[in-house]
Amino acid sequence: MSEDLLTSYTVQITEFKGNKMIELKSGPDDAYPFSFGVGKAKKILANVEAIEAFVEKYDKPKKPRSED
Repeated sequence: MSEDLLTSYTVQITEFKGNKMIELKSGPDDAYPFSFGVGKAKKILANVEAIEAFVEKYDKPKKPRSED
């Protein structure tokens, strides 16, 4: 997996209804951050290899925008 992919996110610890959350943004202007709590974080950590394989198999290269 690309190092750029791993280092390009902004990480912030937040809180929702008294529970700690981790919020991932692909940049400061990201309108759709990804947030999850400790329970989902544990599931992610237990399945990191499967997630990496999924990304490697199904990630599609970005198409360049045409300048019409």
